[in-house]
Amino acid sequence: MNIADRLRAAAAAWPDQAAVVIPRRRRSGRGYTYRQRTFRELDEESDRLAAGLAARGVHPGARLVLFVPFGWEFIALTFALFKAGAVVVLIDPGMGRANIFECLREVQPDGFVAVPLVHLIRLWKRRDFPRARLNVTVGRRWCWGGATYQQLLTDGGSAPPLANTVGGTDPAAIIFTSGSTGPPKGVLYEHSMFDAQVDMIRDFYGIEPGEIDLPGFPLFGLFNAAMGVTTVIPDMDPTRPAQVDPEKILTIMRERQVTQAFGSPAFWNRIGRYCEQHRVTLPTLRRGLSAGGPVPLHVLRRMRQVLTGPGADLHTPYGATESLPVASIGAREVLEQTAHQTVQGAGTCVGRPFPGVEVRIIAVTEGPVTSLEVAPPLPVGEIGEIIVRSPAVTREYFQRPESTRLAKIPVTPDCSRAGEQPSSPSPCYHRIGDVGYWDSAGRLWFCGRKNHIVHTAEGPLYSVCCEAIFDEHPEVYRSALVGMGPAPRQRPVIVIEPEEGCFPASRAAEDRLRSKLLTLAQSHPVTAGIRTVLFHPALPVDTRHNVKINREALAAWAAERLEGDAAAPPD
Repeated sequence: MNIADRLRAAAAAWPDQAAVVIPRRRRSGRGYTYRQRTFRELDEESDRLAAGLAARGVHPGARLVLFVPFGWEFIALTFALFKAGAVVVLIDPGMGRANIFECLREVQPDGFVAVPLVHLIRLWKRRDFPRARLNVTVGRRWCWGGATYQQLLTDGGSAPPLANTVGGTDPAAIIFTSGSTGPPKGVLYEHSMFDAQVDMIRDFYGIEPGEIDLPGFPLFGLFNAAMGVTTVIPDMDPTRPAQVDPEKILTIMRERQVTQAFGSPAFWNRIGRYCEQHRVTLPTLRRGLSAGGPVPLHVLRRMRQVLTGPGADLHTPYGATESLPVASIGAREVLEQTAHQTVQGAGTCVGRPFPGVEVRIIAVTEGPVTSLEVAPPLPVGEIGEIIVRSPAVTREYFQRPESTRLAKIPVTPDCSRAGEQPSSPSPCYHRIGDVGYWDSAGRLWFCGRKNHIVHTAEGPLYSVCCEAIFDEHPEVYRSALVGMGPAPRQRPVIVIEPEEGCFPASRAAEDRLRSKLLTLAQSHPVTAGIRTVLFHPALPVDTRHNVKINREALAAWAAERLEGDAAAPPD
């Protein structure tokens, strides 16, 4: 089916239920007023927008970049584009100007559905986008032509809903990776892949129609509309979850009786610390979801105290842009069963796979893997590369055949869908780029990114395994392992971001904290080979979730710092 059929079904089943709730801060600054729109209104408005898009020349397969803030218009336009058969192009605005332009040049869009500022930039760079003629402005249009949001509604107001012309294995969206672990790549999603994601997430977590969700990541707002769940738009900048205002989020959760919320580990870190400090609990929240990177144990501990409702938990789904979801585990299971191993350097347990998801661990390989025959599964307990296959796993990167060849292991000779139903598992395994292992209980453990392994003369060091040991020190907020020099004789360096108020104020204080951390490292076989500790005021992180550490930039910083220390005269 076309994924927009999910919205039609929700509108038919729950026409008068709130689909989207939009908060507006009161002039007094205390509390909010709310505007809500129903599933019937969302379906009807997206129908009118789709008809208006078609009247303006948008055809099935047209690639349209969507640059609109998360809210009612974002959700309505996304479903309208799906209904019109267009391919929605989503690029994280926080990935940096150079990356954004590179992604846009790669896609060569047929148009932009965007706010005025984006259209001004498009005009400035119009030579880079010669095909961009199907343009829509959300807001005030000036000199650039094209339709406005309101004109689409007018154009499509008297037209009947468009008949479905695409679905199943047709392309639905191009979603770019964050670029935190390499150049951003466009992940090509088909309608059936989104459809499978909705079923898997809904069924695994027991999400029910009528629930109320506050999504700290816009994509989850689209999932909600496909599940009959009300979306409450959070009062935050979704590109800066580490800077979210807890008071605003908690006020909305309280006033709207939110039952579910999604946020990155940085989001829940802010919420958890505030709740601990002010003794706040969230009795209506049935489940929190956190993804985008490993969730620190201190975040899980705080949130377990905050979620006081019966059976409530913070779940940490594991996956990637190309393969979501893969596995999941709750804070309760982590803290009761696996945390003691994590702090000893065993890695992070990410739980058991979702039903219908096939996960394998194979030997770490740098080049392409042409078939499963040359990549037999490793035994329980042995660290290797994680590969995954499911109906939600994507088949290719947009116009990047070499990246596709490196990331996919074909099950069928040509990795095609010939003869397969849309609900069939992907004809390829996706190489997530992570390393991990199985434990004897059938749980998957994550040890870090493959390209973050530090290859020393004594053997490989895995980033997540090593960092967890340092992160347990009370003066450490987070840490990052980087390697200096060429493999396989790299020098391991741990870079520490201290807790707030704990950054060493003098060389003597720095030496004292470094001595404590080196003593801690020596007490664990996993970190015994680490003899260099540096301190950084704020580790560089990704723009999407504010949690993935940019180790390439950090390694360059560490190399410069070590070179400067070597050149400095002795005290």
